[in-house]
Amino acid sequence: MKSKMVLVAFVVAAAALAPVIAYAEAAESNCVSCHSQKTPGVVKDWRESKHAALGLGCDTCHGDGHQSAADVAKVKLPTPDTCGSCHSEQHDQFMRGKHSKGWLAMNAMPTIHYQPIPLIGGQQGCGGCHKIGVKTEAEIKELSKTSGGFGTASCDSCHTRHTFSKKEAQQPQACQTCHEGFDHPQWEMWSASKHGVRHSLKQLGVLGPNVQAPTCQTCHMQNGNHDVHTGWGFLALRLPMPEDKQWAADRATILQGLGVLDPDGKPTARLEAVKAADLARLDQETYDKYRKEMLDTCNQCHSGNFAKVQLENGDKMIKEADHLMAEAIRIVAGLYKDGILAKPSNYAAAFPDLLTFHDAPTVVEQKLFVMFLEHRMRAFQGVFHQNPDYALWYGWSEMQRDLTEIRELAAQARRDHAAGKPIAKATKPIASLPSAHGTTLHSTQAR
Repeated sequence: MKSKMVLVAFVVAAAALAPVIAYAEAAESNCVSCHSQKTPGVVKDWRESKHAALGLGCDTCHGDGHQSAADVAKVKLPTPDTCGSCHSEQHDQFMRGKHSKGWLAMNAMPTIHYQPIPLIGGQQGCGGCHKIGVKTEAEIKELSKTSGGFGTASCDSCHTRHTFSKKEAQQPQACQTCHEGFDHPQWEMWSASKHGVRHSLKQLGVLGPNVQAPTCQTCHMQNGNHDVHTGWGFLALRLPMPEDKQWAADRATILQGLGVLDPDGKPTARLEAVKAADLARLDQETYDKYRKEMLDTCNQCHSGNFAKVQLENGDKMIKEADHLMAEAIRIVAGLYKDGILAKPSNYAAAFPDLLTFHDAPTVVEQKLFVMFLEHRMRAFQGVFHQNPDYALWYGWSEMQRDLTEIRELAAQARRDHAAGKPIAKATKPIASLPSAHGTTLHSTQAR
């Protein structure tokens, strides 16, 4: 009797799988036979995927318009909505998170329009990581000119095509490509922290599989939630202003340097761009929500008091870094005010533009952007990622050195001005630079 029941169960299961197997075979006959020759690596990855095991063929994501070498242009390139047709919960979470704003955030930077096409549209620079963001139809059409239309899927930034592995995306290495380097070295900070070292030893088998070793996903994608956010936001600037008067003044200066506040302290149009790109926390409620989520995560391994103190130390580091940053901005603003430096016409009155990056016209202004995006980031992110070396030597110490250089450069500029010598320019004035799309744009467009 038992053997008959097993046989019946096998027959029922086989019958249920028959349509799936037939679908997969049909997909192979229509697409795989050709692509096994043209793109064999793609076929191998697809065969390793859960999609293939479920019988989801190429046309599920790419449509059925492309049938031969003569109609390749008819192939459909996926977008997040393509993935969302099956993975609706993850799609909706992603759309609420900051990753979905990646393309928008990149284009909100006024300097981005002056970069070479390969770095942005060709996705070999900022565009290579910010392509995770959702794009408008017009932007997708533009990408067809610069990158063949690729870079529209977003989800494959973490779930590499065509295996689309969940297990891969759960590993911290999946975050490494984008979260490293100049302005956001989270990989370097985490991997050398106690958290990262323990995870490395766990992967090597030195520590047991049940040992706690927090990864990027543990802290920033709690329980697999794709709504990725941090309490302070990318720029570590938030509203409302702090009660501490000095910190409030310093933060106001930085916001003015970003063009978010005008010289009178009033919001500019650029504030709307920052809000749309989700670059900062602009109300207390949102900040409290994400801070609580992080504390709850930390509390899984640490006492609530320990976690609270550690995060508060990160807050205090932001305050200290802001004080150095604000002084540097005021020094350069003073050079504008006194006519020592010629302020570009597209800058807000009296303030340098921290978002011009390497396109800033003089060495002292370029030093200012490096201080803000490279060293200030490391100072507070090093604390939040539990990496004391980054917080001190790659962050705070470098900011101190930056400020010393800015003071000296400013003093030299004043001496040269008094002697009638011109100030050396680092680059062409921004307004004269051609954009990556062949037109001249001004940073005021982002205001």
